Amino acid sequence: MTEVVPRLAEVEADVQDLVEGHMQTMFGVRFLASEYSTGPVHAGRIDSLGIDENGAPVIVEYKRGIDAGVINQGLFYMAWLLDHRDTFRHLVRDRLGAHVAAQVLWSAPRLICVAGDFTRYDIHAVREHRHAIDLVRYRYFGGEHFGLETVASFPGRAAARKSGSRTRGTAKEEAMAELAAAVDEVLLGFGDDLTKVSNQTYTAYRRMQNYACLVPPKKAKLLVYLKADPAAVDLVPGFARDVTGLGHHGTGDLELTLQTERDLERAADYFRQSYTLA
Repeated sequence: MTEVVPRLAEVEADVQDLVEGHMQTMFGVRFLASEYSTGPVHAGRIDSLGIDENGAPVIVEYKRGIDAGVINQGLFYMAWLLDHRDTFRHLVRDRLGAHVAAQVLWSAPRLICVAGDFTRYDIHAVREHRHAIDLVRYRYFGGEHFGLETVASFPGRAAARKSGSRTRGTAKEEAMAELAAAVDEVLLGFGDDLTKVSNQTYTAYRRMQNYACLVPPKKAKLLVYLKADPAAVDLVPGFARDVTGLGHHGTGDLELTLQTERDLERAADYFRQSYTLA
């Protein structure tokens, strides 16, 4: 049997073309533009621009092998993007519509660097930066297979949130708030590669893509949406429901309804299955 030896691309553009053609499947990011010009003054071209499933702007930069400049290049474009928010909104509106453009999540912009490999200095650098940065190693296997491996994923210091004082409510509201805090702790506890991103309607827990979305408490229950395949888990009436094709806040086709700590305990296996798929 012939051994398949992992290899790098012949040229960087091959990796870019493949990722751009499958960006939503690979990263949970909707593709917007390729080689996007930043104008004559800035004089740059962003390899790929996209918007992720939580509405955050995404820059993707590619390098065929190891390149010490890939992170700095991406951050150079990130600074331009944050100074030209209206330009990005117009691009989103033209590609995806006014509704999506109106909900761009500027609090959590992302940089994804796809390269043949990274150095320990790269990994240290992203730990210290204020923006969310993902370092992703690629390889070709034979002529038909392509693999991605997350080398490092950090939420950025800007994503850290201080826990403020919470207004006390009824006993039922307090119980739901405590349950939500417990769910948050469990969802973040599966790995050091997890990032939490909040928008107006839900909080997403993601690796490269969302693996869970927690909707704020409502009517004495919490709703959690997972990327786990509803066909591959036990669907329990009143607890686990297939919502494929149904509109809801967050992402994922499996809905869990949590009302008690006992519900949280039996949800752990569902959480774990979704985490391994993200």
